[in-house]
Amino acid sequence: MTASPRPAITLVPMTNDHASAVLAIYRQGIDEGNATFETTAPPWSAFDTARLAAHRFVALGQRGRVVGWTAVSRVSTRPAYAGVVEHSVYVCPTARGTGVGRTLLEALITSTERAGFWTIQAGVFPENTASLALHDSLGFRVLGRRERVGRHHGVWRDVLLVERRSPVVD
Repeated sequence: MTASPRPAITLVPMTNDHASAVLAIYRQGIDEGNATFETTAPPWSAFDTARLAAHRFVALGQRGRVVGWTAVSRVSTRPAYAGVVEHSVYVCPTARGTGVGRTLLEALITSTERAGFWTIQAGVFPENTASLALHDSLGFRVLGRRERVGRHHGVWRDVLLVERRSPVVD
């Protein structure tokens, strides 16, 4: 039996033209309940302002449809943390398991390393096993579990802190 070919994916910088599709995929992740503590997607203006423009990508599938996105935010404005960012990666449910998440995260790693960022981190719910496996396969490691760090729909949730230290940025 042969494996099915991966769908053709094109990565492009995220722009305002992608706003509705990006926020729709974000809402899908929010609604599924294991992606974020957020319960609603922000307006595009807030989303756009909170993420570094040079390190935001969308994956385009058939007919140029957005099937996933990734972006980073600074963890702090303090100079000591200038090389540390927190990232998000979201994939449309119909495109999961096709390599979209890997393609996006690989592009993000390349982009942030070229810009001199030495650490990419994220908080991942332990129940999000697909995300944890993806991150592990790309060199992220689990630093620890933040127990009962926040309530999500009235239920205390743990978060695993994952990070990838760049082997090329000093």
